[in-house]
Amino acid sequence: MKLTTSAQMKELDRQAIEERHIPSIDLMERAAEALARGALSLLPEKPGKRRAAVFCGSGNNGGDGIGAARFLFLAGVQVRVFLVGSYEKLTPDALEETRRLSECGVALEPFDREDSGQRRWAMTSHVLVDALFGVGLSREIDGTSDYAAAIGWMNDSRGAVVAADIPSGVAADTGKILGMAVESDKTIAFTLPKIGHWVGRGGVASGQVSVAEIGIPADLTAGLVCPAQTVEADFLREALPARKSGGHKGDFGKLLVVGGAVGYTGAPWLAAAGAVRSGCGLVYLGVPESIWQVEAVKCVSAMPFPLADKHGALSKKALQTIEKKLSTCDVLALGPGLGRGEQTAALVRELLVKTEKPVVLDADGINALEGHIDVLDARRGRVTILTPHDGEFARIGGDLTEEDRVGAARDFAVGHGCVLVLKGHRTVTAGPAGNALVNTTGNSGLAKGGSGDVLTGVIASLLAQGAAPVLAAACGVWLHGRAGDLAAEDLTAYGMTPEDVVRYLPKAFSEVAEK
Repeated sequence: MKLTTSAQMKELDRQAIEERHIPSIDLMERAAEALARGALSLLPEKPGKRRAAVFCGSGNNGGDGIGAARFLFLAGVQVRVFLVGSYEKLTPDALEETRRLSECGVALEPFDREDSGQRRWAMTSHVLVDALFGVGLSREIDGTSDYAAAIGWMNDSRGAVVAADIPSGVAADTGKILGMAVESDKTIAFTLPKIGHWVGRGGVASGQVSVAEIGIPADLTAGLVCPAQTVEADFLREALPARKSGGHKGDFGKLLVVGGAVGYTGAPWLAAAGAVRSGCGLVYLGVPESIWQVEAVKCVSAMPFPLADKHGALSKKALQTIEKKLSTCDVLALGPGLGRGEQTAALVRELLVKTEKPVVLDADGINALEGHIDVLDARRGRVTILTPHDGEFARIGGDLTEEDRVGAARDFAVGHGCVLVLKGHRTVTAGPAGNALVNTTGNSGLAKGGSGDVLTGVIASLLAQGAAPVLAAACGVWLHGRAGDLAAEDLTAYGMTPEDVVRYLPKAFSEVAEK
């Protein structure tokens, strides 16, 4: 699913109105009707017991809200509509919606934060409609303004909140919160979803996102080239590497996982287990000699072997053995549980420079690049997939100060010629060509130590099986998140573990195959 920017949406509206001669009021009417349907879906079924409060700005987003109020009234809902802003600044279409509303006997009331009756209505409404701002908001909301007061009322109310196009206060292009924002239960996105619906804190504030067609010609949206798109099950069916019905284990990839240190024996095992459960034909696991016996007991399907170590972590003497084993493998997964010793970090950097094989770099493998980003740049033209969380991303020069996760991931991937998997809520995968993919699976149960190690194994496994690098990363993120969702359904987000995510991976694959 395409994710658009505010500028693209404005251009689509312009083309529809000026070039295709579609009356703008017709677009607004369809948007208002879709918004009303969204509000009705959140209301209790008891007739005569349904109340709504609609908060509107002076722009066209406010017009959508005013129109939605009329549709709610006609559906038998008791509704009051509050204008936050100036009546004189209402757009022509918003004025027309106000006229149509008044014909139904419903007034557009000036918002008054000191009016206890208005506040009581908002606090006791079953549903509240946020139509203060549209996708064009770029400035921070003044915390002392009427807009801030209205947002506070909506967030404090016991009723459900539905947002028109995007929650007020969410930056459409980034998901950044502009000072404060409405926390909606449902958002009705018009024509196409926006980046801000899915990433950053905007992805949380948007709640459940539904997309409504409002009359923009399909050929205009079909030809739109967007900066990002979502990854869903349909995407995976086209992107996952095929399984040969008559294949043998050598046909499904050979993966070398290198990681581990004393005190970090779980990480490499989880990565190897994730790779096996994701279909890799042969998985080798190189770990420091001091923990090799632990891994040998844990591993059944992967094949652990010892590497030279010093003080419980890999030493530079392990390089030759790693290179020899890697020469027989297709992909290297490097980093889970390595530790941050200088000798280990130096080994990582030397290995990255020397090997031509595709590398999936995680955890302390990424940390080894701190202050040495030239090592990553030297691999331009070779396949390197990095899977940092925000802290690791910052250590290697990633910039999230503007809270633009998609933009930051794209800039880093293009600038360093790699594939970047920026982990977090709605993980972003960006490729060296500037494409960005936003994940749609996962839950808070994945926010536990070890989950990222499983993800590394899944991505490396798909890469070893022949998936293109960006697709291996994006599909791996989706499958990992979906396995986490399935685990949470049975075990709760509290009780699930990274081991459970490994166990539920086959069910995630099965869902993709069945659909």
